[in-house]
Amino acid sequence: MLIDLNCDMGEGFGASAIGDDSQMLTIVSSANIACGFHAGDPRVMHQTLTMAKANGVQPGAHPGFFDLFGFGRRQIRGQTVEEIEWQIMYQIGALQGIAKSVGCSVRHVKTHGALGNMAAEDPELALAVARAIKTVDPELIFVVMPGLETERAGQQLGLPLIREIYADRAYAESGNLLPRKIAGAVIHDAIAARDRVLEMVKRRAIIAVSGTRLPAEIDSVCVHGDTPGAVAMAREIRRGLEGQGFEIRPMSEIIAQR
Repeated sequence: MLIDLNCDMGEGFGASAIGDDSQMLTIVSSANIACGFHAGDPRVMHQTLTMAKANGVQPGAHPGFFDLFGFGRRQIRGQTVEEIEWQIMYQIGALQGIAKSVGCSVRHVKTHGALGNMAAEDPELALAVARAIKTVDPELIFVVMPGLETERAGQQLGLPLIREIYADRAYAESGNLLPRKIAGAVIHDAIAARDRVLEMVKRRAIIAVSGTRLPAEIDSVCVHGDTPGAVAMAREIRRGLEGQGFEIRPMSEIIAQR
């Protein structure tokens, strides 16, 4: 009855801050830290890693498209899969270098935004992501969406996998996230998000907006740090999971239990 609670964070840049990372790090067990392409910079990465270490939260890399202007949520076309693979290695390496200066280790990788959504549906891109991770360190945990191409790519290359669901996002029939431009794609009500998470974990299934249940192994729950009310939502979800007998533990402990 172990489950991870993770959050995308370190997504400020320069003088701009996004999300309340200091509070979120008292709630979650794993942190996906932006690596400078869609958000983040060396100072923000160092600060976030330092806070994660102080709170006993497992840090991971959160690479995305090189898209600061669009926060990594625009589909960047025209690049080869090799170029994307190099970009992912570059971002993981950047976070690893700063983590070493802080005295902690990067333990997992989770793609961000449009890159993650595209890789979940494109087998060639999913394999490029998995190859990049394995090249940097085959022991790095690959955070994937259950039943989609990233999970298959990770299995094919023998990477340790964590299968996650999103607390604050609605799902399409495909099992991928409903595009943000569609009404209802982002969930803001903390109680509704909690109840939905508990239902998915209990049923071991992703529940699409239509009500369709897609069987899935679920190891982790994500709350986006930039969503308004994210801290309250994460706190409510943690309370709900613990109320159902789950222990909140970082991804590496869930892998070790298998």
